[in-house]
Amino acid sequence: MIMVSEPIGGWSDDPLIEINPAEWWDDDDYALNHYVGKPPDNDLVASVETELGVRLPRSYVAMMYRHNGGLPKLTCFPTSTPTTWAEDHVAITGIFGLDRDREHSLCGTAGNPFWAREWGYPDLGVYFADCPSAGHDMVAMDYRLCGPSGEPRIVHVDQEWEYSITVLASSFTEFVKGLRSAEDFDTD
Repeated sequence: MIMVSEPIGGWSDDPLIEINPAEWWDDDDYALNHYVGKPPDNDLVASVETELGVRLPRSYVAMMYRHNGGLPKLTCFPTSTPTTWAEDHVAITGIFGLDRDREHSLCGTAGNPFWAREWGYPDLGVYFADCPSAGHDMVAMDYRLCGPSGEPRIVHVDQEWEYSITVLASSFTEFVKGLRSAEDFDTD
């Protein structure tokens, strides 16, 4: 049986709680209509975890309680190996929220089940961030090493290179803290 996340009251020590949503997210009309979901509650978290078959990282859930998905202002994560996106980084468009109503949410019409069913992405965990390539690469929580109740590492999956996998971070917190501005990279 999957361990369902504990109630939000136990997460006040998470470092991502310190993120100011107004400074971190770009809440334009597109984000609000396609990504940002209604505030989750413990029942929604439990039902999403049950549907996905994993315990979501505490830091991810804590972040969604503060702002349920959207378009971050910092969109690039450095890599030591090239991908089809760039020589030294990957870019994301948005982070999926805990929702079923928004198209770009974990259980939405363009959420986690869609990527495996429609695009053939490998079943390695939870696809939680899309990329500007419109489906040709994604960012996922990879549960293959930790099991469904562990802390997943964060990986980039590149459909253009036969679904090659690049490890980005050892945790969701490390991934969020590692996001940088596109201006930090030479994108010419």
